[in-house]
Amino acid sequence: MKVFNPNQYQAKKRFGQNFLQDPAIIDRIVKSIQPRENDNIVEIGPGLGAITREILPYSKAISVIELDRDIIPKLKFNCDRVGELTIYQQDALKTNFSEFAKTQSNGSSGIRVIGNLPYNISTPIMFHLFDFLDDIQDMHFMLQKEVVERMSAAPNSKTYGRLSVMTQYFCKPQMLFVVPPESFEPAPKVDSAIVRLVPNQNKPDIADFKLFSTMVTEAFNMRRKTIRNAWKKRLILDEFDIIGIKSNLRPENLSLDNFVAAANFVSAKA
Repeated sequence: MKVFNPNQYQAKKRFGQNFLQDPAIIDRIVKSIQPRENDNIVEIGPGLGAITREILPYSKAISVIELDRDIIPKLKFNCDRVGELTIYQQDALKTNFSEFAKTQSNGSSGIRVIGNLPYNISTPIMFHLFDFLDDIQDMHFMLQKEVVERMSAAPNSKTYGRLSVMTQYFCKPQMLFVVPPESFEPAPKVDSAIVRLVPNQNKPDIADFKLFSTMVTEAFNMRRKTIRNAWKKRLILDEFDIIGIKSNLRPENLSLDNFVAAANFVSAKA
């Protein structure tokens, strides 16, 4: 199929555009997603449609959110007669993803979100999507490798931090594979990675989510200090023993359940 060459379109830095053009990587992404007919797929930032046009033969239809109005004619050209393409020219950060949810013939209503996210706003987009997890089946994203490593990091590692805790509260992240810079046009300066995010169906109960989020932030703002010092305004020494946390540990030594227990204890004291 004749497609619009990414070398013929000037990528826009303000949109963080890097066009994927490696056929082997594209094929691997599609196989990782495993699109099926009638899947309710929503793609963020399809660009020139490198992934879109390969998924359409399987799903038969796809909704895409694209902010760059100038690229939309090229996207339409590349996906012509491949499947049903519905384009929303809007900002993903302002999109109500629940509006895409609809019951399919197979009884499933969860949307499957995919995208090569602009690295400069990838984290805000993901946290925006976390507000709609009741309507989401799974998510597959191309992100900066470093971000994926932090999202999926386990306690007691240097990459474990606030992003790890918050992401793992909402979802189960899994790094699938690394994508080198030369797979893009223009090539980014860093490695990328594909991550699969499946909503966590057994999230721990949190009495006050805002407090939980704040305490996680407080802890990792002082990650080189002990958790006793990070939360000295919230917990006295004996209270750490009550909630089963050693006060001489550093934030990166605490599990998600530890953070939840601490936040719930502080909430109960209020």
